[in-house]
Amino acid sequence: MTTLIKRASAEARAFRNKESQAAGAKQKIVRKNKRTERDEELGDAPQIDAPRKPRFAPVTFSEEGGVRYLHFGTEWVQGAMRLRKPDHIELEYAQQMMAWLLFLETPKRIVQLGLGAAALTKFAYRFLERAQVEAVELNPAVVVAARTMFELPHDDARLAVHETDAWDFVNDRANHGTIGVLQIDVYDATARGPVLDSVAFYRAVRACLTQAGVVTVNLFGDHPSFVRNMKRLNEAFDGRVVALPEVHDGNRIAIAFSGPALDVPFATLQARAKLIESTLGLPARKWIKGLQESTGQTSASFTI
Repeated sequence: MTTLIKRASAEARAFRNKESQAAGAKQKIVRKNKRTERDEELGDAPQIDAPRKPRFAPVTFSEEGGVRYLHFGTEWVQGAMRLRKPDHIELEYAQQMMAWLLFLETPKRIVQLGLGAAALTKFAYRFLERAQVEAVELNPAVVVAARTMFELPHDDARLAVHETDAWDFVNDRANHGTIGVLQIDVYDATARGPVLDSVAFYRAVRACLTQAGVVTVNLFGDHPSFVRNMKRLNEAFDGRVVALPEVHDGNRIAIAFSGPALDVPFATLQARAKLIESTLGLPARKWIKGLQESTGQTSASFTI
């Protein structure tokens, strides 16, 4: 199993065996080393942003332990939903994508780039009633899957799913200065890092934010794409970026800030975290601990 897999599907676990793993081990190591070398070589190369020609992988599903998983034709998990709690966020890294709640009141407009199993979209729509909630998804099959298999409601006055490229969306001047929170989770079937990660892309993302806005980005911690993305995020957001510690799925969530400098007492953040936990059921106090660990801040306030 590749170390980048978020969570193995039920089918993968059922049919995996030690003999097949041993037989393919050398080949996998060679492929991984070649990919790592190539990623490192290209890490600082100039990025050319051009219209993408999408090639969509098949949308597939698995279920285990009362949880339904979304896949793009591979073992890689692209989203999940607990069948008994369809509006709640199942995966820990996806919960961390809501860490902006520590710093902002519910904004007028929240946008997800990459729909997946619609966990973030459904949660915001269900529990953050003052917000206009939107998602941007290029693959029409993912939109259909979200509606039919993951209980995403149909569009209405507060909910809209845009079937378009995230690159085009963030470069549309009509969106600039209008979004309070952007949550970015743009992966393809290979799941080797975000498919959009240039400085130009992140600058366009920042341009979409209101005067005081926050972006959360799903990254892989143990992969060359993490360092590359953090470098480009810091360039686009003037160094105002932090990354929460890696969770068990191998993901790390980066948080980028735009607007006035922040100097918030940790006591204030703790009080807000308790409110988030009691009203929304999200493990917000763990996010504060993660912020302290990742930034090394030992003062009484979180500053960025």
